[in-house]
Amino acid sequence: MKEVTRKIPKKDALGLLLGKPVYTDDLSPKDALIVKILRSPHAFAKIKSIDTSKAEKIDGIECVLTYKDLPRIPITRAGQGYPEPSPHDWYILDEYVRYVGDEVAIVAGKDEKVVEKALSEIKVEYEILEPVLDFEKAEGHSSIIHPEKETHPMFEIGFDAKNNIAASYEMEIGDVEEELKKCDVIITERFYTQAQAHVAFEPHTAASYIDMHGRLVIISSTQVPFHVRRILSEAFNIPIKDIRVIKPRIGGGFGGKQAIHGEPFVAAVTLKTGKPAKIVYSRQEVFEATYTRHPMRYDITLGATKDGKLKVIDMKGLSDTGAYGEHALTTFMVAGSKTLPMYNKVDAVRFSGKVVYTNKVPAGAYRGYGAIQGNFALESAIDILAEKLNMDPIEFRKKNMIREGETSPIFKIMGEGREGVDMIVRSCKLNECVEEGMKLINWKEKFPRKKISETKFRGVGMAIAMQGSGIANIDMGSAILKLNDDGSFNLLIGATDLGTGSDTILAQIAAEVLQVPTENIIVYSSDTDLTPFDVGAYASSTTYVSGNAVKRAAEKMKRMIIREGALKLGLDESKVDFDGKYIFEKDGSKKVDLKELATVLYYTENQKQLIADASYVGEESPPPFMAGFAEVEVDIETGKVRLINYVAVVDCGVTINPNLARIQVEGGLVQGIGMTLFEDVKYSPSGKLLTNNLMQYKIPSRKDIGNIIVKFVESFEPTGPFGAKSVAEIGIDTPPAAIANAIYNAVGVRIKKLPITWTYPRK
Repeated sequence: MKEVTRKIPKKDALGLLLGKPVYTDDLSPKDALIVKILRSPHAFAKIKSIDTSKAEKIDGIECVLTYKDLPRIPITRAGQGYPEPSPHDWYILDEYVRYVGDEVAIVAGKDEKVVEKALSEIKVEYEILEPVLDFEKAEGHSSIIHPEKETHPMFEIGFDAKNNIAASYEMEIGDVEEELKKCDVIITERFYTQAQAHVAFEPHTAASYIDMHGRLVIISSTQVPFHVRRILSEAFNIPIKDIRVIKPRIGGGFGGKQAIHGEPFVAAVTLKTGKPAKIVYSRQEVFEATYTRHPMRYDITLGATKDGKLKVIDMKGLSDTGAYGEHALTTFMVAGSKTLPMYNKVDAVRFSGKVVYTNKVPAGAYRGYGAIQGNFALESAIDILAEKLNMDPIEFRKKNMIREGETSPIFKIMGEGREGVDMIVRSCKLNECVEEGMKLINWKEKFPRKKISETKFRGVGMAIAMQGSGIANIDMGSAILKLNDDGSFNLLIGATDLGTGSDTILAQIAAEVLQVPTENIIVYSSDTDLTPFDVGAYASSTTYVSGNAVKRAAEKMKRMIIREGALKLGLDESKVDFDGKYIFEKDGSKKVDLKELATVLYYTENQKQLIADASYVGEESPPPFMAGFAEVEVDIETGKVRLINYVAVVDCGVTINPNLARIQVEGGLVQGIGMTLFEDVKYSPSGKLLTNNLMQYKIPSRKDIGNIIVKFVESFEPTGPFGAKSVAEIGIDTPPAAIANAIYNAVGVRIKKLPITWTYPRK
């Protein structure tokens, strides 16, 4: 291949390095009103009265809005496919506040100083209610977090607001109880994963204005511009055609921007005043009032025969969605759908559980999206079972894990919020990932432990993982290619580059089809007026879904060029080909330069603009696979765990851009390591977030994560663009289980609750 598999820099790299104005705050109207939010000091309360009169009289204040000034339309903030699997339980402003940081009032003024003063002058009287802060006690609690009659689900899958249940789900294949009776060894264990903050360096930012046609324009740091447009249309009851959403560069998202956050507040101000407005969240607001990862609890029961045949998997979960149900059902289901198929030879499997409301920061999409929580529980339990069977955990996995050409009934039964699709795994080099990882970590020599000194021991552990490539039969991407009169091309895509390099990847795919340099593909992405529809950047979809759309559009463009070139040369189309520079006679000497053809087309002969478009919806979601290996050193006097080496061997199909693929895996690994060893969202007894800044909330630095080795195995996915599968999320999944397994192998202590930050006392 000519352009695909090239290690070329990201298209936006130079501009970002030079500090060009490319982010939402850079591009906001210079005369925009400053918008800030008065937020609740209580975890759960009802507003008895709110007096804004003093605030409104302050010079420079344009408007103060409360729940009385805005339409009472329940929506979900979750940027997911329509109809949304998340319940409609959020209002732009409401008389109830459901967590510390929930929105009470919107204030807009000429500068920050006057807005801050106005916020201090708003007088609110609250009826303080008993908060629900323990998700294990949420179901049936005397406090009902969503008592309002307007809240409703789009899908009736276990929604029960009166009992604080946002969703529930259960499925079973085979007879778990009967098959357990046939097992020689059974283990049952409970695991906990914590909330995790996204910590994207660009805070959530949005701006708005009314254009010359009277339409509402939103500029937003969002992963899902088309979903933002649709949700705002619903929230304000205005037509979609009257809203435009523009996504500039994004300084990190990781799922935290797969929703609306500040957009409704600036929109409300602009619709009220007719003036431009902008909101830039403080770091405290990002922590307290956007999203975290869903904390989860899993009870895992595994059963096997004494020869190492895994017969039964039973996963029962409980998930904490916080104050609102965004991504509640889908994240929970992914915890099963992206883990259970790895062990496809069982005789019975069951997945069940509930997602409950609490009066904490809302949980939402986060890279790994449930799979990391389920993987920690299942892959830790697999090691426990292997030890009871007196088997090497790798040999146990190799005996039971999925292989190329196989399937799992889970694929059809469990999708994201609904039924999945039947699927054969056409590309799976998981076994090769495991073998290569064993060599790179030197497993046979290091397993299970080595004594370094009287107080320090080293151990190795591992885990396997799978993800998906988009959401089959649901999410769609599309692309438009336009030939310019100098022979270059404009690629218009709705796909959202949130720092992943997808603009570059998609340009490479188009360039490969057209056989032109990637530099000749000029990309414009994510503007709901100017680019075609795309669901946005989530579910590891862009390379696979949007990439297939780009490939189809480029193939159509190539056919158009050949047709017009043949007309110019006076030849039949079947006798003509295109090599990226010339349209030429296959068995002759006639040819015309692409630039010359474009000039003729646009200025003199047979004049027409060549435009090709295409769309793609995946009929399946080919999983990428990974084997992760951790080597840790544990000091039994202090309890300090030091990560020495982490090896990740990945099957993501053909790497369109190997450098960008490697960086994606490395970034995911660091976030997974952070979740395992460092990051913890902590609350006070009254429900106030304590880790609401970067002094209290610790993320790992480069010095904390040891040596990282990433390697890709050769694989080819026949349904993917040039053999590619996704790579964005797979890296995050294995660190929790692999590190926990390594710690156990080092010192014999099994950690079942994340993060692993406790002190291990010396005996």
